[in-house]
Amino acid sequence: NLKQLTKPLARILFITGIIYILLFIVFWFDLDGKLLFNKVEPMLKKHYDNMERRDPLDRFYAADTPDYEYPKSKQTERNDRYE
Repeated sequence: NLKQLTKPLARILFITGIIYILLFIVFWFDLDGKLLFNKVEPMLKKHYDNMERRDPLDRFYAADTPDYEYPKSKQTERNDRYE
């Protein structure tokens, strides 16, 4: 009965040991970063550099005339009473 239990446990430990070694190799040589830098980033750059964009200098920008108001807080209402 003990032999039936140890064989699957030994296989599980062996497989997890192999996975651990492979992950350590990926970490040690920074293979995930190299993959992202050499394969994924150029693909993303190619995609996003070819996107259609609007010209930001085309729009009118009026920085001197804001069209918003600050909401009154309870603190400003208290301060207004004493002025």
